[in-house]
Amino acid sequence: MPRKEPPRRRVPGPARRPSRQPSVRPAPRRPRPAARTLRLGSPRPRLRLVSLGLTLVMLVFVVRLLQVQAVDGSAYAAKAEKNRYLSHTLAAERGEITDRAGIALAISVDAHDITADPKMFTPKESKAEDAPEQAAALLAPILGKDVAELTKKLKAPKSRYAVLARRQTPQVWNQIKDLKGIYAEEAAADRRTGGPGANVLAGIFQEPSSKRVYPNGDLAAGILGYVNAENRGGGGVESMLDKTLAGEDGQITYAQSGGRRVPTAGSREVPAVPGSDVELTIDRDIQWAAQKAISEQVSKSRADRGYVIVQNTRTGEVLAMANAPGFDPNDLGQANSAAMGNAALQDVYEPGSTAKVMSMAAVLEEKAATPGTHVVVPNRLHRGDRLFKDDIDHPTWYLTLNGVLAKSSNLGTILATGQLGRTQAEANQVLHSYLRKFGIGRPTGLEYPGETPGILAKPQKWSTSQQYTIPFGQGLSLNAMQAASVYSTIANGGVRIEPTLIRGTRGPDGQFVAAPAPEKNRVVSEQTARTLATMLESVVDDREGTGTKARIPGYRVAGKTGTANRVDPELGRYRGYTASFAGFAPADKPEITVYCAIQNPTKGSYFGGQICGPVYQKVMEFSLKSLQIAPTGKAPARLPVTFDPGE
Repeated sequence: MPRKEPPRRRVPGPARRPSRQPSVRPAPRRPRPAARTLRLGSPRPRLRLVSLGLTLVMLVFVVRLLQVQAVDGSAYAAKAEKNRYLSHTLAAERGEITDRAGIALAISVDAHDITADPKMFTPKESKAEDAPEQAAALLAPILGKDVAELTKKLKAPKSRYAVLARRQTPQVWNQIKDLKGIYAEEAAADRRTGGPGANVLAGIFQEPSSKRVYPNGDLAAGILGYVNAENRGGGGVESMLDKTLAGEDGQITYAQSGGRRVPTAGSREVPAVPGSDVELTIDRDIQWAAQKAISEQVSKSRADRGYVIVQNTRTGEVLAMANAPGFDPNDLGQANSAAMGNAALQDVYEPGSTAKVMSMAAVLEEKAATPGTHVVVPNRLHRGDRLFKDDIDHPTWYLTLNGVLAKSSNLGTILATGQLGRTQAEANQVLHSYLRKFGIGRPTGLEYPGETPGILAKPQKWSTSQQYTIPFGQGLSLNAMQAASVYSTIANGGVRIEPTLIRGTRGPDGQFVAAPAPEKNRVVSEQTARTLATMLESVVDDREGTGTKARIPGYRVAGKTGTANRVDPELGRYRGYTASFAGFAPADKPEITVYCAIQNPTKGSYFGGQICGPVYQKVMEFSLKSLQIAPTGKAPARLPVTFDPGE
């Protein structure tokens, strides 16, 4: 049976006092509200809205992308190319001009074109509000430019390239480079201290170029000419043969960033082709002697100007062509514009008595007279509507035809040329034909820029006075080269050779190409030419001749003086004189022709024999010795100048 536990015994304790606190009854619990169920809306409309928005945005991007790449792609590519790539011309090296011995008369040396990137002078790029003004003020004294002009170029809108100065010397660029270095160091130091680091010269650069230099200064400047600001011929041979000398420019295109070339981006280059060298017929030493002699005489006579031409009678080559005053093509800023041409080819004037040799050539060739023909020359001669006279009053002269030339008688020349035809009109026609054969009234053949062909009217248009003045050199006009060519024709046995100034060219490959042979034309017979040479000796050798100051000891000299009324180009009327002398030597075996003319001498004598005879003598003597031409040793013929009317 299960064991029963005994009942627990109650342990007696202290009696409990009844509690005085009121009993608290628990508050009744509120019933909990029933749980609410949340129901979410459908996500599909929202997704559709977001998708639509994204689609529209993507559509805008796609349309813009199509516009940039497809529609306007080429335009944007061109803009990017333009902004990134720069193209510059590679200037071709200009060919040299040398004398006949290869001595340099015009050369090109290394130079620098000073350029700028205007964008780098904006306040944003330069960190300076007045960067163009500051840079212009620094560069102006170095480049010799106006500050305002430079400032304008540096402020050029929407431009990344500006040329500040062309063909500056290496010394100029070195000065600018030193300044750039100083400002770059100051800008770097300013940035290290928290400053903006302004640099107003950061956008200045250089490009290799070349500069034309004339080593002999003003020597032969009238022949050589000069180059202009674009490095193109502005006158003379530089202009005449500009294409030959200039060569062909090249071009280089390269990527740039911040105004500097990016070497790793590659480049496209078309190399420049150098110009050809040009060899002249000029002899530098003879040119120097001619220029010195004419400059001294022009200064001494206080004349407007003068010229001397030296020509090889057998080849037609011009050995010297000197002008005074001249100019220095190295310093065009100081040159007188009136002296910057070649007056020996560009001046047109009436030659005076030096033209009488053509009249005598016609008379001899047409057999109208001989050197010994008697010519009675009165003090005055009435022809047409005028009364003619010689340069000096004289009693009746009894001259031979040789004497008419030796004493330079205008009246004797009128009488002699009157025998060229049965009528004066016929005589005029014959004389005109010979003047044309000698080259009067047409270009010399040099093809020199600005050359004048002279003035020779048709015989039908000769005025009453011209019929009688043209035979002694008034009423027709020529240039100095034409006048020299007349005497070279006589010296060359009556054959006219077109003057030449260019011997040939030498290309970049070093090959020399000779100039085309000049044209030759017979004007008078060899016999007539020899007779004229003998008659011209009387002008210099005979004591009654007008050209005794042109004598050269040991040599036989043929020559003729000239003193003509001069037409003032400003007034359009006669004022002053043209003095001249022309001749060749040795007279019996001619090698060299020298012609000298001086315009409007105002101090001392104005006669050609007095002021041009000595110039001729100096230049001819120097030329003969320089070219080692020995005297012939033969005695002159000494033709009679006068005759005895009683015999």
